[in-house]
Amino acid sequence: MTNLEEYYNKFNEEKRLNSRHGQIEYRISMDFIHQYLKPGDKIADIGAATGRYSIPLFEEGYDVTAVEPVQHNLGRLQKKCPQITAFKGNALKLKRLADNSFDAVIFFGPMYHLIGHEQKMQALLEAKRITKPGGHIFVAYIMNEYSVITYAFKERHILECMEEGRFDEDFQTVPKPDDLYDYVRLEEINRIKEEAGLLRKTILSPDGAANYMRPFLNQLTQEEFEQFIRYQRSVCERPELLGAGAHIVDILCKE
Repeated sequence: MTNLEEYYNKFNEEKRLNSRHGQIEYRISMDFIHQYLKPGDKIADIGAATGRYSIPLFEEGYDVTAVEPVQHNLGRLQKKCPQITAFKGNALKLKRLADNSFDAVIFFGPMYHLIGHEQKMQALLEAKRITKPGGHIFVAYIMNEYSVITYAFKERHILECMEEGRFDEDFQTVPKPDDLYDYVRLEEINRIKEEAGLLRKTILSPDGAANYMRPFLNQLTQEEFEQFIRYQRSVCERPELLGAGAHIVDILCKE
């Protein structure tokens, strides 16, 4: 069993996305996905987990193929929606998916767990390969400053991290080969996009400050919470806020 499989056998991704901070990420991400879809589009959800995105899109009538590396997650997805096309696979080698065959590719997991620039490039080029010309790729990343602020400072691991060489002099995280997550900054996201030869349509932070505010979000009334979602939707593309949130979604087009 890989580290990734062991982790997701214990981690409840559905619970995270159903939490209030997770709802913000999900609802805003879905809003942007729908902006680029057309009726009847073929969608590949790579790193589909338990189907949080792929199942609703399938139920809306899209032709969805879900690919997930963790058997536990895949089993839950298939149990919830037996009709969906889903199989076990790795974002680095999508051999079962043909060139130029999807109108949209959702890539909301692979970049979190692929360590280093080369693996990320290999995965994004695979996503590009299976995307039709004119199609869109939705790529999610987990951000460096979120890791530094929450784990290192808020949870008071900073001295331990410095002793172990977990950060460089600029507080960029330095991943080890067996780490589960690789945290990035905007310059790395831009580099990956440029080297892949993809056109950016927009880039956004779907959750913004939400992950820093979890206890406070839980105290809001539903009406107040809906206003926070409206707020985050209105500022999610502001360049001065992008790198500070927990996640980035880069919306790219294959020309």
